[in-house]
Amino acid sequence: MELLDAIRTRRTTNGYFKPDPVSLKDQHTLIEAAGRAPSHFNSQPWRFLLVDDPAIRARVSEIAGETMTQLIDGGRFFSRYKKYFRFDEKEMDERRDGILIDQLPAPLRPFVKQIFTDTALKVMRSLGVPKLLGSDNSKLVGASPLLLATLLKKDEYIPGELSGFYCVLSLGMAIENVWLTTGELGMGIQFVSTPMEIPEAWQELKTLFKVPDDMELMAVYRLGYLPEKRDRPRIDWTSNQRKRLSQIAFRNTCETPEADDAA
Repeated sequence: MELLDAIRTRRTTNGYFKPDPVSLKDQHTLIEAAGRAPSHFNSQPWRFLLVDDPAIRARVSEIAGETMTQLIDGGRFFSRYKKYFRFDEKEMDERRDGILIDQLPAPLRPFVKQIFTDTALKVMRSLGVPKLLGSDNSKLVGASPLLLATLLKKDEYIPGELSGFYCVLSLGMAIENVWLTTGELGMGIQFVSTPMEIPEAWQELKTLFKVPDDMELMAVYRLGYLPEKRDRPRIDWTSNQRKRLSQIAFRNTCETPEADDAA
């Protein structure tokens, strides 16, 4: 795959993967790609945990489901991310960011415009939507044949200091290498984000992964091979739009937006 093609076709996989185990060769290719990322003074502050143990994956899936349920039930999910929600194609085309809500659980569709209100939250609770979405999230994670946890060494990762910033920057580039490589291998990847939003759950993951005191758990991803037919899960909102040049780039000073290409 050509590099620009890989970048342009990069996607987040919201649906299920094939049940097939990820080959050891492909796992090591992903880690090699991550390790090729730049880092300050070639410090390579990242560490990676490959998780294919069924029991550990099962517990991670339970935590992912429980935390999704908590976030939806408490209204935190929608209140935190409402600035990214777009409700029609016109708004999406103008803003060219966020996610287009073109799919919701059937009971919620009549309330799409009121999704952030207390009334809608009460309706969601009464219809069991938080548990439904939590169950969906748990199944997605549990059916993923491989989890990847990313960590940083604490002797380099010192929040508040430049080395801490450098570490996060380097880890981001390492993960992007992984993300682009999944496309080459016929795989998909998704960030398992909800446990990070509940401190107790995140601490349980650290214990489950036996993270040593000299490392910081930074993120968890689920990976697997992509099936030919991909059914959309309940939470699968469109986010393929990207901002135009004039919306993200400037020429010489930040007072002059870059002109859009004619194409």
